[in-house]
Amino acid sequence: MDIIVLDEVDSTHKFLIDYILKNGFRSTLAVATSNQTNGIGSRDNSWDGVSGNLYFSFVISKDTLPFDLKLESASVYFSFLLKEILKSYGSNVWLKWPNDFYIDNKKIGGTITTIKKDLLFCGIGLNLIEISPEYGKLDVKIDNNILLRDYFSSIEMKPLWKSIFSKFQLEFPISKNFKTTINQEKVSLSDATLLDDGSLMINNKKVYSSR
Repeated sequence: MDIIVLDEVDSTHKFLIDYILKNGFRSTLAVATSNQTNGIGSRDNSWDGVSGNLYFSFVISKDTLPFDLKLESASVYFSFLLKEILKSYGSNVWLKWPNDFYIDNKKIGGTITTIKKDLLFCGIGLNLIEISPEYGKLDVKIDNNILLRDYFSSIEMKPLWKSIFSKFQLEFPISKNFKTTINQEKVSLSDATLLDDGSLMINNKKVYSSR
C-alpha cells in the first residue's frame, strides 16, 4: 500500500477523500501524519490533535474486503486488526465496541469508517503522547513506519470476519463496563448482547456500528 506522509494536515480523512475525488481511485492508498489539526471523530465530532501522535487514513475497494464482512461492522474489523498488531508489540490495549482503543479505562484512540460509492475510507488516531488527564496514551514505544507496514500487511492478508470476531467476542465483556453513544444518547453496554455480525442487541433492538 502506498503511503502519503504529511508534516501537518487538518484531517487525514478529509484529505484522502478529497484526494480520491480529484485524482480517482487506482489502488489502496494511505495518508499519515503526526500532526493533525482538525480531525474527525465519531458522529462528526472533532478529534483533538496533538503533534507527536499518529493519525492515518486509508482507502480500499469494497470488492477486496473479506466476503463475510458486513460494512456496518467495518470499524470493529479494522480496529481489531490494529489492536492485534499493538498487542504483538506488548501493549495492553483493548477494543471497546465498536471503535475505541483503550488502555485500562482510558481511551487512547479510535476509528472512523466512511463509505463513498464502491470505496471504504478508514481513519485512525492513536495517542502516543499524553494529551490530557482524561485520555490515555499507548503503553509501548513504536516506530510509526513499522506499525503502518505491519498493519497494512495484516489488511492485505484479508483475514475473514469470522476469525476476527471469534477473538473480539472473548474481549467484548470488558466493554460491558462502559457506555456507547446510540442515536445521540449514552447507553450502557452492561446488558448488551454481541451478535455474530458484530451488531449488538440492546433493549430488544439491533444496533450496528456504522461509524
